[in-house]
Amino acid sequence: MFSARKMSGVCRAIGFHHFRSHSVSRTSPNLAFVPACLPPDPLDVEELQRFVSNSKRLFVMTGAGISTESGIPDYRSEGVGLYARTDRRPIQHAEFVRSASARQRYWARNFVGWPQFSSHQPNRAHLVLRDWEKLGKLHWLVTQNVDALHAKAGSQRMTELHGCTHRVFCLDCGDQILRSELQEHFEALNPTWKAEAFGVAPDGDVFLTDEQVRNFQVPACRKCGGILKPDVTFFGDTVSREKVDFVHQRLAESDSMLVAGSSMQVYSGYRFALAAREKQLPIAILNIGPTRLDHFASLKLNSRCGELLPLIVVNDPTS
Repeated sequence: MFSARKMSGVCRAIGFHHFRSHSVSRTSPNLAFVPACLPPDPLDVEELQRFVSNSKRLFVMTGAGISTESGIPDYRSEGVGLYARTDRRPIQHAEFVRSASARQRYWARNFVGWPQFSSHQPNRAHLVLRDWEKLGKLHWLVTQNVDALHAKAGSQRMTELHGCTHRVFCLDCGDQILRSELQEHFEALNPTWKAEAFGVAPDGDVFLTDEQVRNFQVPACRKCGGILKPDVTFFGDTVSREKVDFVHQRLAESDSMLVAGSSMQVYSGYRFALAAREKQLPIAILNIGPTRLDHFASLKLNSRCGELLPLIVVNDPTS
Protein backbone atom coordinates (compact mmCIF):
# COMPACT_ATOMS: atom_id res chain seq x y z
CA MET A 1 0.00 0.00 0.00
CA PHE A 2 1.11 3.58 -0.57
CA SER A 3 0.63 6.56 1.70
CA ALA A 4 -1.15 9.66 0.48
CA ARG A 5 1.23 11.71 2.61
CA LYS A 6 4.12 10.56 0.45
CA MET A 7 2.60 11.48 -2.89
CA SER A 8 4.87 13.98 -4.57
CA GLY A 9 2.98 16.45 -6.73
CA VAL A 10 -0.46 14.98 -6.19
CA CYS A 11 -3.65 16.94 -5.70
CA ARG A 12 -3.42 16.72 -1.91
CA ALA A 13 -0.58 19.24 -2.03
CA ILE A 14 -0.99 22.79 -0.77
CA GLY A 15 -4.07 24.50 -2.13
CA PHE A 16 -6.15 21.44 -3.07
CA HIS A 17 -8.84 22.22 -0.51
CA HIS A 18 -9.39 25.59 -2.17
CA PHE A 19 -10.70 23.85 -5.29
CA ARG A 20 -13.48 21.88 -3.63
CA SER A 21 -15.93 24.78 -3.74
CA HIS A 22 -15.27 25.70 -7.38
CA SER A 23 -18.28 25.42 -9.62
CA VAL A 24 -17.95 23.63 -12.93
CA SER A 25 -18.95 25.48 -16.07
CA ARG A 26 -22.12 24.09 -17.63
CA THR A 27 -21.86 26.24 -20.72
CA SER A 28 -20.84 25.05 -24.17
CA PRO A 29 -17.14 24.25 -24.53
CA ASN A 30 -14.79 27.01 -25.64
CA LEU A 31 -13.45 25.77 -28.97
CA ALA A 32 -11.20 28.71 -29.85
CA PHE A 33 -8.07 26.63 -29.15
CA VAL A 34 -9.43 23.23 -30.26
CA PRO A 35 -8.28 21.94 -33.68
CA ALA A 36 -11.05 21.14 -36.14
CA CYS A 37 -12.18 17.52 -36.14
CA LEU A 38 -15.19 15.44 -37.10
CA PRO A 39 -17.78 14.28 -34.54
CA PRO A 40 -17.02 10.87 -33.00
CA ASP A 41 -17.68 7.96 -35.34
CA PRO A 42 -20.07 5.40 -33.77
CA LEU A 43 -17.50 2.68 -34.48
CA ASP A 44 -14.88 4.67 -32.56
CA VAL A 45 -17.27 5.00 -29.64
CA GLU A 46 -17.81 1.24 -29.69
CA GLU A 47 -14.08 0.52 -29.75
CA LEU A 48 -13.32 2.86 -26.86
CA GLN A 49 -16.29 1.48 -24.93
CA ARG A 50 -14.89 -2.04 -25.37
CA PHE A 51 -11.42 -0.88 -24.30
CA VAL A 52 -12.70 0.82 -21.14
CA SER A 53 -15.08 -2.03 -20.28
CA ASN A 54 -12.24 -4.53 -20.49
CA SER A 55 -10.06 -2.39 -18.21
CA LYS A 56 -10.28 -3.08 -14.49
CA ARG A 57 -7.49 -0.79 -13.28
CA LEU A 58 -7.16 1.96 -15.87
CA PHE A 59 -4.11 4.24 -15.88
CA VAL A 60 -4.92 7.58 -17.54
CA MET A 61 -2.47 10.22 -18.73
CA THR A 62 -3.79 13.61 -19.84
CA GLY A 63 -2.21 16.50 -21.67
CA ALA A 64 -3.01 20.02 -22.77
CA GLY A 65 -5.59 18.77 -25.28
CA ILE A 66 -8.00 17.91 -22.48
CA SER A 67 -8.01 21.51 -21.26
CA THR A 68 -8.37 23.30 -24.61
CA GLU A 69 -12.16 22.92 -24.31
CA SER A 70 -11.90 24.94 -21.08
CA GLY A 71 -10.38 27.82 -23.06
CA ILE A 72 -6.71 27.13 -22.32
CA PRO A 73 -4.48 26.90 -25.43
CA ASP A 74 -1.93 24.13 -25.88
CA TYR A 75 1.52 24.35 -27.45
CA ARG A 76 1.47 22.08 -30.49
CA SER A 77 -2.03 21.83 -32.00
CA GLU A 78 -2.09 22.59 -35.70
CA GLY A 79 -3.34 26.09 -36.45
CA VAL A 80 -4.42 26.99 -32.91
CA GLY A 81 -1.55 26.00 -30.58
CA LEU A 82 0.91 28.55 -29.21
CA TYR A 83 3.68 27.45 -31.58
CA ALA A 84 1.36 27.81 -34.58
CA ARG A 85 0.10 31.26 -33.58
CA THR A 86 3.32 32.91 -32.41
CA ASP A 87 7.09 32.54 -32.42
CA ARG A 88 7.07 32.73 -28.64
CA ARG A 89 8.47 29.86 -26.56
CA PRO A 90 8.01 29.09 -22.84
CA ILE A 91 10.68 30.14 -20.37
CA GLN A 92 13.56 27.75 -19.75
CA HIS A 93 14.40 26.60 -16.23
CA ALA A 94 18.04 27.71 -16.40
CA GLU A 95 17.06 31.18 -17.63
CA PHE A 96 14.58 31.64 -14.79
CA VAL A 97 17.11 30.59 -12.14
CA ARG A 98 20.07 32.64 -13.34
CA SER A 99 18.44 35.85 -14.60
CA ALA A 100 16.65 38.40 -12.42
CA SER A 101 15.34 40.19 -15.53
CA ALA A 102 13.94 36.89 -16.86
CA ARG A 103 12.13 36.34 -13.55
CA GLN A 104 10.81 39.91 -13.63
CA ARG A 105 9.49 39.39 -17.16
CA TYR A 106 7.95 36.02 -16.27
CA TRP A 107 6.19 37.24 -13.13
CA ALA A 108 4.92 40.47 -14.74
CA ARG A 109 3.29 38.46 -17.52
CA ASN A 110 2.01 35.89 -15.08
CA PHE A 111 0.59 38.60 -12.81
CA VAL A 112 -1.46 40.04 -15.67
CA GLY A 113 -2.64 36.65 -16.89
CA TRP A 114 -3.41 35.09 -13.51
CA PRO A 115 -6.99 36.37 -12.98
CA GLN A 116 -8.13 34.86 -16.28
CA PHE A 117 -6.02 31.70 -16.10
CA SER A 118 -7.04 30.84 -12.54
CA SER A 119 -10.73 31.32 -13.40
CA HIS A 120 -10.85 28.50 -15.99
CA GLN A 121 -13.14 25.65 -15.01
CA PRO A 122 -13.12 21.89 -15.72
CA ASN A 123 -14.95 20.67 -18.78
CA ARG A 124 -16.90 17.45 -19.39
CA ALA A 125 -13.75 15.38 -19.94
CA HIS A 126 -12.37 16.30 -16.50
CA LEU A 127 -15.70 15.41 -14.92
CA VAL A 128 -15.89 12.04 -16.67
CA LEU A 129 -12.45 11.03 -15.39
CA ARG A 130 -13.42 12.12 -11.89
CA ASP A 131 -16.54 9.94 -12.14
CA TRP A 132 -14.54 6.95 -13.41
CA GLU A 133 -12.35 7.29 -10.33
CA LYS A 134 -15.38 7.30 -8.02
CA LEU A 135 -16.74 4.21 -9.78
CA GLY A 136 -13.45 2.34 -9.33
CA LYS A 137 -12.64 2.21 -13.05
CA LEU A 138 -9.76 4.68 -13.03
CA HIS A 139 -6.87 3.40 -10.91
CA TRP A 140 -4.60 6.44 -11.29
CA LEU A 141 -4.56 9.69 -13.24
CA VAL A 142 -1.37 11.44 -14.29
CA THR A 143 -1.72 14.87 -15.82
CA GLN A 144 1.01 16.75 -17.63
CA ASN A 145 -1.02 19.95 -17.20
CA VAL A 146 -0.32 22.63 -14.61
CA ASP A 147 -3.80 24.23 -14.68
CA ALA A 148 -5.35 22.43 -11.64
CA LEU A 149 -8.51 21.58 -13.61
CA HIS A 150 -8.47 17.92 -12.57
CA ALA A 151 -8.19 18.99 -8.93
CA LYS A 152 -11.01 21.48 -9.41
CA ALA A 153 -13.11 18.68 -10.89
CA GLY A 154 -12.56 16.61 -7.75
CA SER A 155 -10.02 14.00 -8.89
CA GLN A 156 -7.99 12.65 -5.97
CA ARG A 157 -6.08 9.59 -7.21
CA MET A 158 -3.88 11.88 -9.26
CA THR A 159 -0.30 13.01 -9.82
CA GLU A 160 0.43 16.42 -11.33
CA LEU A 161 3.53 15.32 -13.22
CA HIS A 162 4.75 18.83 -14.02
CA GLY A 163 3.40 20.51 -10.88
CA CYS A 164 0.72 23.16 -10.59
CA THR A 165 0.70 26.92 -11.17
CA HIS A 166 -1.58 27.39 -8.16
CA ARG A 167 1.39 26.76 -5.86
CA VAL A 168 4.63 28.75 -5.48
CA PHE A 169 7.75 27.78 -3.56
CA CYS A 170 11.11 29.26 -2.59
CA LEU A 171 14.15 27.86 -4.41
CA ASP A 172 16.29 28.47 -1.32
CA CYS A 173 14.29 27.37 1.74
CA GLY A 174 11.43 25.44 0.09
CA ASP A 175 8.64 27.45 1.75
CA GLN A 176 5.33 27.13 -0.14
CA ILE A 177 2.52 29.62 -0.59
CA LEU A 178 -0.61 29.74 -2.73
CA ARG A 179 -0.34 31.57 -6.03
CA SER A 180 -3.47 33.55 -5.08
CA GLU A 181 -1.64 34.82 -2.00
CA LEU A 182 1.33 35.87 -4.11
CA GLN A 183 -1.05 37.84 -6.35
CA GLU A 184 -1.88 40.01 -3.33
CA HIS A 185 1.84 40.63 -2.71
CA PHE A 186 2.28 41.65 -6.35
CA GLU A 187 -0.61 44.09 -6.06
CA ALA A 188 0.82 45.62 -2.88
CA LEU A 189 4.27 46.08 -4.44
CA ASN A 190 2.91 47.45 -7.74
CA PRO A 191 -0.08 49.65 -6.82
CA THR A 192 0.18 51.91 -9.88
CA TRP A 193 1.65 49.43 -12.40
CA LYS A 194 -0.65 48.59 -15.28
CA ALA A 195 -0.20 46.66 -18.50
CA GLU A 196 -2.49 45.54 -21.29
CA ALA A 197 -2.10 41.89 -22.22
CA PHE A 198 -1.84 40.62 -25.78
CA GLY A 199 -2.70 36.94 -26.10
CA VAL A 200 -2.44 34.13 -23.57
CA ALA A 201 -0.17 31.08 -23.26
CA PRO A 202 -0.86 27.54 -21.97
CA ASP A 203 0.79 28.23 -18.61
CA GLY A 204 -1.18 31.42 -17.88
CA ASP A 205 1.53 33.70 -19.23
CA VAL A 206 0.51 36.64 -21.43
CA PHE A 207 2.41 38.66 -24.01
CA LEU A 208 4.00 41.90 -22.75
CA THR A 209 6.82 44.03 -24.13
CA ASP A 210 10.10 44.60 -22.29
CA GLU A 211 9.09 48.23 -21.84
CA GLN A 212 5.90 47.19 -20.08
CA VAL A 213 7.65 44.97 -17.53
CA ARG A 214 10.59 47.27 -16.78
CA ASN A 215 9.24 48.75 -13.55
CA PHE A 216 7.46 45.66 -12.24
CA GLN A 217 8.51 44.70 -8.70
CA VAL A 218 8.90 41.02 -7.73
CA PRO A 219 8.64 39.97 -4.07
CA ALA A 220 11.19 37.70 -2.43
CA CYS A 221 10.46 34.77 -0.12
CA ARG A 222 8.74 35.95 3.06
CA LYS A 223 10.91 33.64 5.21
CA CYS A 224 14.42 33.82 3.79
CA GLY A 225 14.43 36.43 1.01
CA GLY A 226 15.07 33.77 -1.63
CA ILE A 227 13.80 33.37 -5.18
CA LEU A 228 10.13 32.46 -5.66
CA LYS A 229 9.23 30.05 -8.46
CA PRO A 230 5.93 28.48 -9.49
CA ASP A 231 5.71 24.84 -8.44
CA VAL A 232 5.97 23.62 -12.02
CA THR A 233 8.62 21.86 -14.09
CA PHE A 234 9.84 24.41 -16.60
CA PHE A 235 11.22 23.34 -19.95
CA GLY A 236 14.81 22.19 -19.48
CA ASP A 237 14.17 20.94 -15.94
CA THR A 238 13.44 17.35 -14.92
CA VAL A 239 10.69 15.69 -12.91
CA SER A 240 11.93 14.43 -9.55
CA ARG A 241 13.00 10.79 -9.30
CA GLU A 242 10.62 10.32 -6.36
CA LYS A 243 7.65 11.39 -8.46
CA VAL A 244 8.71 9.31 -11.46
CA ASP A 245 9.12 6.21 -9.29
CA PHE A 246 5.73 6.81 -7.69
CA VAL A 247 4.01 6.98 -11.09
CA HIS A 248 5.82 3.85 -12.27
CA GLN A 249 4.44 2.05 -9.21
CA ARG A 250 0.89 3.13 -10.04
CA LEU A 251 1.39 2.01 -13.65
CA ALA A 252 2.66 -1.38 -12.46
CA GLU A 253 -0.65 -1.83 -10.60
CA SER A 254 -2.69 -1.02 -13.73
CA ASP A 255 -3.93 -3.26 -16.55
CA SER A 256 -4.32 -0.71 -19.37
CA MET A 257 -3.41 2.85 -20.32
CA LEU A 258 -5.47 5.65 -21.85
CA VAL A 259 -3.79 8.80 -23.18
CA ALA A 260 -6.20 11.74 -23.49
CA GLY A 261 -5.33 15.04 -25.13
CA SER A 262 -1.59 14.62 -25.57
CA SER A 263 0.77 14.12 -28.49
CA MET A 264 3.26 12.72 -25.94
CA GLN A 265 6.15 14.66 -27.46
CA VAL A 266 7.72 15.38 -24.05
CA TYR A 267 9.80 12.52 -22.67
CA SER A 268 8.69 13.04 -19.05
CA GLY A 269 5.30 11.66 -20.04
CA TYR A 270 6.35 9.48 -22.97
CA ARG A 271 8.51 7.29 -20.72
CA PHE A 272 5.36 5.89 -19.06
CA ALA A 273 3.91 4.88 -22.42
CA LEU A 274 7.17 3.07 -23.16
CA ALA A 275 6.89 1.29 -19.81
CA ALA A 276 3.28 0.33 -20.58
CA ARG A 277 4.36 -1.09 -23.93
CA GLU A 278 7.15 -3.06 -22.22
CA LYS A 279 4.57 -4.51 -19.82
CA GLN A 280 2.40 -5.32 -22.88
CA LEU A 281 -0.50 -3.26 -21.57
CA PRO A 282 -3.14 -2.25 -24.12
CA ILE A 283 -2.85 1.48 -24.89
CA ALA A 284 -5.62 3.69 -26.26
CA ILE A 285 -5.05 7.25 -27.48
CA LEU A 286 -7.68 9.98 -27.71
CA ASN A 287 -6.11 13.01 -29.34
CA ILE A 288 -6.73 15.31 -32.29
CA GLY A 289 -3.73 14.83 -34.55
CA PRO A 290 -0.76 12.45 -34.58
CA THR A 291 1.07 11.34 -31.45
CA ARG A 292 4.38 9.76 -30.62
CA LEU A 293 2.58 6.51 -29.70
CA ASP A 294 0.54 5.96 -32.85
CA HIS A 295 2.77 3.16 -34.16
CA PHE A 296 2.35 0.95 -31.08
CA ALA A 297 -1.03 1.91 -29.61
CA SER A 298 -3.85 -0.63 -29.57
CA LEU A 299 -6.40 2.07 -30.43
CA LYS A 300 -6.10 5.63 -31.80
CA LEU A 301 -9.11 7.98 -31.85
CA ASN A 302 -9.09 11.44 -33.40
CA SER A 303 -11.80 13.25 -31.41
CA ARG A 304 -12.33 15.89 -28.77
CA CYS A 305 -11.94 14.51 -25.26
CA GLY A 306 -14.99 16.37 -24.01
CA GLU A 307 -17.10 15.02 -26.84
CA LEU A 308 -16.12 11.33 -26.82
CA LEU A 309 -15.39 10.48 -23.18
CA PRO A 310 -18.94 11.33 -21.95
CA LEU A 311 -20.31 8.75 -24.43
CA ILE A 312 -18.53 5.91 -22.62
CA VAL A 313 -20.65 4.02 -20.09
CA VAL A 314 -19.05 2.90 -16.86
CA ASN A 315 -21.32 0.98 -14.53
CA ASP A 316 -21.40 1.35 -10.77
CA PRO A 317 -20.13 -1.97 -9.41
CA THR A 318 -22.27 -1.56 -6.27
CA SER A 319 -25.58 -1.25 -8.13
